[in-house]
Amino acid sequence: MDVLQAMRVFSCVVQAGSLTSAAERLDTSIASVSRILSSLEAHLTTRLLNRTTRRIALTEAGMRY
Repeated sequence: MDVLQAMRVFSCVVQAGSLTSAAERLDTSIASVSRILSSLEAHLTTRLLNRTTRRIALTEAGMRY
């Protein structure tokens, strides 16, 4: 995993407010964005985002990161 790329994706998701908008901005698929976020969270061993089908919300760790 490219940690710097994953950080960029995380930042884009937070700024865009959704995985769909971030995927459009990054010109990639939603699945790819989701997979990269999951890899970053596994690397850090913490949840950065609480994701539901309707919205995303930063966790406390996500805010600090």
